[in-house]
Amino acid sequence: MRVYKTAEIRNVAVAGHGASGKTSLVDALAFVAGTSKRHGTVKDGTALTDYTADEIERKYSINLALGVAEWMDTKINLIDTPGYLDFTGDALAGIHAADGAAIVVSATGGVEVGTEKAWDYCDARGLARIFFVSLMDKEHADFERVYNQVKERLTPKVIPVEIPVGEGPEFHGIINLSSRKCHLYTKGTKMGEYDEVEVPAEYADRLDRYSKELMERIAETDDTLLERYLGGEEIGRDEAIAAMKAGMARGEIYPLFCGAAELTYGMRALLSKIVELLPAPHECPAIEAHKWGSAEKVTVKVDDAGPFAAQVFKTISEPHVGDVSYFRVFSGVVKNGQDVFNAPRDAVEKLNHLCVALGKERSEIAELHAGDIGVVAKLRDTHTNDTLSTKEVPIVLRKIPFPEPVITEAIEVKQRGEEEKLSTGLHKLHEEDPTFQHEYNGELGQTLIRGLGERHLEIIVGRLARKYGVHAQITKPKVAYRETFKGKAEGQGKHKKQTGGRGQYGDCWIRIAALPRGSGIQFVDEIVGGVIPRQYVPAVERGVQEAAARGPIAGYPVVDFKVELYDGSYHDVDSNEMSFKMAGILAFRNVSPNARPTLLEPILDIEVLTPDDYLGAVMGDLSSRRGQILGTEPDGRRVKVKAHVPEAELDRYATTLHSLTHGRGTYRQKFHMYQEVPPEAAHKVAEMRKKELEEAKAS
Repeated sequence: MRVYKTAEIRNVAVAGHGASGKTSLVDALAFVAGTSKRHGTVKDGTALTDYTADEIERKYSINLALGVAEWMDTKINLIDTPGYLDFTGDALAGIHAADGAAIVVSATGGVEVGTEKAWDYCDARGLARIFFVSLMDKEHADFERVYNQVKERLTPKVIPVEIPVGEGPEFHGIINLSSRKCHLYTKGTKMGEYDEVEVPAEYADRLDRYSKELMERIAETDDTLLERYLGGEEIGRDEAIAAMKAGMARGEIYPLFCGAAELTYGMRALLSKIVELLPAPHECPAIEAHKWGSAEKVTVKVDDAGPFAAQVFKTISEPHVGDVSYFRVFSGVVKNGQDVFNAPRDAVEKLNHLCVALGKERSEIAELHAGDIGVVAKLRDTHTNDTLSTKEVPIVLRKIPFPEPVITEAIEVKQRGEEEKLSTGLHKLHEEDPTFQHEYNGELGQTLIRGLGERHLEIIVGRLARKYGVHAQITKPKVAYRETFKGKAEGQGKHKKQTGGRGQYGDCWIRIAALPRGSGIQFVDEIVGGVIPRQYVPAVERGVQEAAARGPIAGYPVVDFKVELYDGSYHDVDSNEMSFKMAGILAFRNVSPNARPTLLEPILDIEVLTPDDYLGAVMGDLSSRRGQILGTEPDGRRVKVKAHVPEAELDRYATTLHSLTHGRGTYRQKFHMYQEVPPEAAHKVAEMRKKELEEAKAS
């Protein structure tokens, strides 16, 4: 592949709902352009950008992947993004590396939740967009229905620039509204060739209606054109293309195309329009960054003459190769073998074997110009979201805003002795996918994994086995309960042990009283007259603290109480620190059951965003989880529900919310406070905890 200059590059994120035909489209575009030598399919596991074992087995995209189409002396970097919400991180990464987007909408499924999400992500980035109605050759394909759905649910500024001839199995041509010609495809065509003919008579009315609508919308983007159009003048093709491109950059118009990727119908026209309508990197607005080590802000323009700045937007780990980094050059030129600088990590990296990617294949290239996308292996200290620049001008670009995990599960190895391998594997998987997180929780004694959905975590477990040889299973995460007191009590703790020689003696009297939530543990020394020598008082406190780690109800840590040490006795010979520590432990164990102990549970502050249609179902579900609804408020196209819900009731809530709202609901959670558990629930928790402790003791 030759080296392309900035003006000859288009970076296009191919985005939309899962199974809408994105991967098939990328495969067909690369094949018709001649860059890819094989026309593969998702069904056969041979698609250009679905090449991992996970994707071939499941028949849907999990990872971001790159395809390239060389067309009209232009290199089109096609960024194939996953459509399912569990893999949103890669979709966002792809959109952030792009300058424009093709939103793919299935002719059979129409606008779905993934289409809406992709549209919103592109909106947030301000990308120029085209729509592509895919799968026109499938049963129940309906172009009109999809067009109207896009207009109603996404944007009224969408406008068809071509319409289909036939639909479903009868789909065999496309009418170009600007040329007013019909492209008829020969069945079995390999490269999307067509015969250009006059528009069939039965489509004349439809052509007139859509052509008029298209020309009106193009004219509306430019006052001069509008004046000429209203005066009855014709607008030439080149003028129309220029006006449409300018309007797309301002978000005033979104052209809609159609086709069938598996048959290669419509691919040639789409390739041409991507080149003509979507912006080259230097035509996009400059981005803001800052100089490392100072508060100075810098503006990064896509220009070969600027200082080198690139961002790693995806990392994958490959056997026998190691980490492979996908990066987008935002400024400057980079050459094969060049040294670059990762300022925040103070690391110099050598870009050996600089490549461009075409699916799983990579071909080495001499240099990459501003705006291009490259791949390099074996960077030592550079990870996803890092910026590469130079020591002379250490620039840091704004990070991709990856979403926070919404689901937490516990994970454990099936075979003892694999714990270290598990930790290493999880760390590597986080490097590949920043939306996946993990930690070991010492209090719960569990390794917790967090992701964007059950499907996401299932993939993680599968990769652990396939890539790192760690066989693990997902289990339910425990809840970090607490215990406290509602009353007061006092009593004695006496440790007395006499053996042949020197004995042990410690004696203390304590009072326990409840404190307000969040007060912690307070220890008060009320000893007078030296009944306990001063040097032994801290030992009593340590004993109480140690004993409070396992409360009287279910063995959970005890919080928010005050202990007064008010009396005791000692022995001149047998008393020591250890004896008084034991006395403190015994005193707490003796007194705590009489201070009206109670169980506390963590309460989470929940914000759920849902379309209004599902509001009742969402609120009813939260109430059934012992949730306290705090209120609702409008939030853009959705409604925000605020609630306090016990953590114990939110296991796999992300899955339930997805089901209740057909994937359109999202939520955020954070810790709010600890609150008393109702008696019935507390009894169940205590019984389960008792069983758990017995099993742990037995093993």
